[in-house]
Formats: sequence, structure tokens, C-alpha cells
Amino acid sequence: MITAAQMRAARAMLGIDQRSLAEMCGLSLPTIQRMEASDGVVRGNVDSLMKLVGALHDAGIELIAEGATSSDGGRGVRLATLAPRRERPHRT
Repeated sequence: MITAAQMRAARAMLGIDQRSLAEMCGLSLPTIQRMEASDGVVRGNVDSLMKLVGALHDAGIELIAEGATSSDGGRGVRLATLAPRRERPHRT
């Protein structure tokens, strides 16, 4: 649904801190801190996750799932799939 990295990126794009995000979605600051400390996909009760995602959506954040395309084409940040690193020729 949403990863901890997406939460941090969304907050950065909105220019808000964890406390502001907690207020936006009606959750406690410790809940937001715990969610952001998750490894990978955020775990929590469904109600809390829905509040979080809804508040981010209302603030203009579009969460893009892995392999999905952006529906509105606005500005954003996305992690690229890492391609194998190619060797560069040595210059002499």
C-alpha cells in the first residue's frame, strides 16, 4: 500500500514534519514515527493506513505502486529499478 520511503518522500515534497503529518491525518506522532521506521511496506491497522493515504491524497500526493504509471503526469519522485552497472572504459 505505502512504504516508509514513500511517506518520507511525501512529507519532503509537502515540506512538512512528522507532527504536521500526524495532525493532517488525525493520528498520533508516535504512530507516524513507527510507520516511518518500518522496513519496506508500512504495517498498521487498516483505519490508520486509510487515514494516512487519504490525507496525503487530499494534500496532492499521488502514491505510485511499483511498476505502475502516474495517472496525472505531475511532478514527482520515483525510485528507478537498478540496472546492472556497466564497466566504463579506462581513459589513457
